Amino acid sequence: MIGYTTLGVNDLERARAFYDAVLAPLGGRRTLTYERSQYYGSRGGAMLGLTLPFDRAVATPGNGTMVALAAASHEEIDRTHAVALANGATCEGPPGDRGDGFYGAYFRDLDGNKLCVFKIER
Repeated sequence: MIGYTTLGVNDLERARAFYDAVLAPLGGRRTLTYERSQYYGSRGGAMLGLTLPFDRAVATPGNGTMVALAAASHEEIDRTHAVALANGATCEGPPGDRGDGFYGAYFRDLDGNKLCVFKIER
């Protein structure tokens, strides 16, 4: 249903380097590259885009806004979270079982955007 979602960033080159590293454990790779934005995709699903705001104002994270990235295993989640933190992200919740078969980890990227890496096992 979702084709892509975008996160506002203030430094596109810095964001590209961060997401190149962070999305690699999930199989993420650059798909579409533009002067003011970069998109990533994996496994044929929705894309995640990074964009300098259209109005050229400062990008700020939304309160309550979060992007959740699906993972294939707990190990993939653990690795992605560790790579994010090693590349400057801040922890918003370490990898772990959140109940009802939901295993996830949370972090904020270099611009303060909140992301979750998760897997649901039922």
